[in-house]
Amino acid sequence: MNKADLVEKVAAEARLTKKDAQYATEVVFEKILEALVAGEEVKIAGFGSFVVKERAARVGINPTTKEKIEIPAMKAVVFKAAKPAKDKVNG
Repeated sequence: MNKADLVEKVAAEARLTKKDAQYATEVVFEKILEALVAGEEVKIAGFGSFVVKERAARVGINPTTKEKIEIPAMKAVVFKAAKPAKDKVNG
């Protein structure tokens, strides 16, 4: 599912126009990103949580040349599914 598919499903389920559903979806994603940038954890009950984790610099290997390369430290967004979401996916 991509963003357009999600917007269509939200519009149908919430009985919104596609334009309103698209705006609402974009606002939700924007607010999640703003919280992550501010260093906050985003917890959505029954769904999961998003958190920013620091990844240390490390040495990697270029698979083509087998040459060692330095991979810089970075921040990564990590999602951890809540138990109800895991249970639903695992059926």
